[in-house]
Amino acid sequence: MSEDRFAGLGQLGHGTAVPTSPDEAILETVPNGHADSDYVARFVCPEFTSICPVTGQPDFGHLVIDYVPDRLLVESKSLKLFLHAFRNHGGFHEDTTLMVAKRIVEAAEPRWLRIGGYWYPRGGIPIDVFWQTGTPPEGVWIPDQGVAPYRGRG
Repeated sequence: MSEDRFAGLGQLGHGTAVPTSPDEAILETVPNGHADSDYVARFVCPEFTSICPVTGQPDFGHLVIDYVPDRLLVESKSLKLFLHAFRNHGGFHEDTTLMVAKRIVEAAEPRWLRIGGYWYPRGGIPIDVFWQTGTPPEGVWIPDQGVAPYRGRG
């Protein structure tokens, strides 16, 4: 593999400061060496945090992102920095979940993407948010996201 295809990456292999906001974060991509095949890649962020836009209190979620790449893959270090940038971002669960998904779609232009945002209770109510870009490619195995419904002490 030639390292030339990674020459344009500004974060991979370098010390990188955490962006102060999601808008400031840069989602980088790398070429997909198997663009001729449909397969699912999964990112899981079980300790995602953001801030309630009303109270300023922290919100905790578990994100599961499945996508079928096309020409580009999401570079994972840049994704980690992007997700970390939400720690000081105020947003409702629905807005935040879709903001993550749509930025990935914008950067990597996948054939298909779905996100599950499993949020811990705010005001006693857990909120789960689901979104996908459309119908997954035919014949692709898409596993269950594996996150149990919130049960409290149940």
